[in-house]
Amino acid sequence: MIYFMFATGIENSCPTVSGRRVDEMEKCRHYDQWRRDFDLVEECEIRYLRYGPPIYRTWLGPDRYDWDFADETFAELRRRDIVPITDLCHFGVPDWIGDYQNPDFPALFADYARAFAERFPWIQLYTPINEMYICALFSAKYGWWNEQLKTDRAFVTALKHIVKANVLAMGRILEVRPDAIFIQSESSEYNHAQNPAAIRPAETLNAVRFLSLDLNYGHRVNSTMYEYLLDNGLTRDEYHFFLAGRLKHHCVMGNDYYSTNEHLVHPDGTTEASGEIFGYAVITNQYYARYRLPIMHTETNLMEGPGKNEAVRWLRKEWANVLRVRNDGLPIVGFTWYSLVDQVDWDTALREDNGRANPLGLYDLDRKPRAVAEVYRQLITEWREVLPTQSVVLGLPIRPPSEHDDTATRQLVAGARSRERRYQKAPSNDQS
Repeated sequence: MIYFMFATGIENSCPTVSGRRVDEMEKCRHYDQWRRDFDLVEECEIRYLRYGPPIYRTWLGPDRYDWDFADETFAELRRRDIVPITDLCHFGVPDWIGDYQNPDFPALFADYARAFAERFPWIQLYTPINEMYICALFSAKYGWWNEQLKTDRAFVTALKHIVKANVLAMGRILEVRPDAIFIQSESSEYNHAQNPAAIRPAETLNAVRFLSLDLNYGHRVNSTMYEYLLDNGLTRDEYHFFLAGRLKHHCVMGNDYYSTNEHLVHPDGTTEASGEIFGYAVITNQYYARYRLPIMHTETNLMEGPGKNEAVRWLRKEWANVLRVRNDGLPIVGFTWYSLVDQVDWDTALREDNGRANPLGLYDLDRKPRAVAEVYRQLITEWREVLPTQSVVLGLPIRPPSEHDDTATRQLVAGARSRERRYQKAPSNDQS
């Protein structure tokens, strides 16, 4: 039984921008440095890693895969007994899919997810599609990535395809690993009205922010959002597909929070960054009140600035927010500094190919530790033994890779399969 997961991540973003593939693993030299990167995970005493293969290099076509890199890297994670939270789709799809406007994407992606689970049956934790809301927003509303469209209809189309792909993928993975746990890494947002004239557009945006998780968890949207979805291409049958989903009980709600997640809304509906006003604890309470699921803080970081202590201060602030959420009695089960090494060109949201290192990681691109790495390692060593004894919420039935083939795990899997069959036969009482 696991009571708290301290994690980091190695980003496998790969959107296309004006026909150019942006591969963060390549920019950060992970393909050459992956063994060293896994060393760094262990040096920080981290046991959980958000990680996945580059989808466009791995998924070559329907039922066509190149598993070479995944075989090598995941075998090494298993040897080290590092628990992967497997990130299957991070902001991009292979060229042969096209983009998120493709209605064939959900079923095809579900096949890919099952094929991955069959190849790596020892993996239990998954994020099938990362930040579904942000992916649809940046690709089809802001016009930045992939299809580079800027309409509400394109946004709704991308969103419904992305969320359907996530739901179908969860179901296909559960066919292979019935005790799988899905950690939805999603951006937790809030929109502040600049003045009374901005209240209405701010309220609308504060409803839109929930759409990806509403559809994913089968939560009924309000009447304004229902009209918005139907006016922009979602059909009644598609809406009822999402309402009929029954996989919420396999999920942990991952909340990503950065200083850019809060926005100031102007009367005309345009927005600008507001900086941190509410903070992680307040906004996470809003999401928990809506979905009532276990929580994980799945992403945060801040640039190491000229004082060399800005990231350390942010880490301490976010950790204080995690403890605040926990002390409020919410079932928070993990925290993540994202990512392991510095990222490249995220200062322009990957839209410009400047090759500019952003000092956001625990380590720089030469794999040398930043100040935040030592503080995070110390935080882990000080709190990992204390949190289970203070737990007032729950533990997750997670088995490390080294225990995949033991009797206890086989019994756990068999029990999960039996419970799932009974659950699927039971009538649904969820009226959320």
